[in-house]
Amino acid sequence: MNTNPSAAAEPAVTSSGSVFGAPCWVSLLTRDLRASQDFYASVLGWSFRPARLGEEFSVAVSEGRPVAGIGALAGRLQVAVAWTPYFAVENADQTASRIRERSGTVAVGPVALSLGRGALAADREGAVFGIWEGRLMSGWETWRAANPAWLRLVTRDAFEAAIFYGEVFDWACGRPGCCDVEYEGDEVVLRSGGHVAARLSSGALEAAPDPAIRPRWQVHFPVRDVDACVAAALRNGGTVTEHAPGRQAALRDPDGGLFTVTNRAAAA
Repeated sequence: MNTNPSAAAEPAVTSSGSVFGAPCWVSLLTRDLRASQDFYASVLGWSFRPARLGEEFSVAVSEGRPVAGIGALAGRLQVAVAWTPYFAVENADQTASRIRERSGTVAVGPVALSLGRGALAADREGAVFGIWEGRLMSGWETWRAANPAWLRLVTRDAFEAAIFYGEVFDWACGRPGCCDVEYEGDEVVLRSGGHVAARLSSGALEAAPDPAIRPRWQVHFPVRDVDACVAAALRNGGTVTEHAPGRQAALRDPDGGLFTVTNRAAAA
């Protein structure tokens, strides 16, 4: 039981404007919702419940907590099947303009959905991300604190990328609620509310033929047994692009979506 009066009085975070610039969700855009659910249930042990966004969306649940969303929209929106991080914004139109002004691309939106407005974009190096203005998932603070999915941007130059995203999302701007940015060795570390929200690392190849080593946002799911996830992915039509036994593996689902499983002890 929490006996701290100030903590008890803190309002719940329900709106993207309260945590502007912070990662607020991860989602897979796929072509076949049921097939994707079957794959991730087998590999990661997820169950699924309907999402408030409509019948083409579902929420993955693990150990009673929401983890991620899956939406059967890739074909309709004519975008690649991919895991995508979404960042909370105060104004989707203004953020889309900032992205374009800094030589990024807005591929889809902003479009209106039942709970808010979202868009899909790419930074100057081609890494895809989403923006979200509106209501956050119910119990969002629990999702952030539980850290069921964490993010790493692997890009050509992490410090240049931090400037791009910092200007787009008002990172380290000094306003209440903004994200903090720290430099640790050759990485940029993003924190929101004291939690590590993302890491930015250099080393991706700009024009590599393999999408796994081009600049992109990696979505990591902490798991108890990396090797068991690899075996399950292979049994269910997935492929392995990288595997450090016992520690981490980069996987591709049967529809092409790339994701990473990481030993919980090594999570962000």
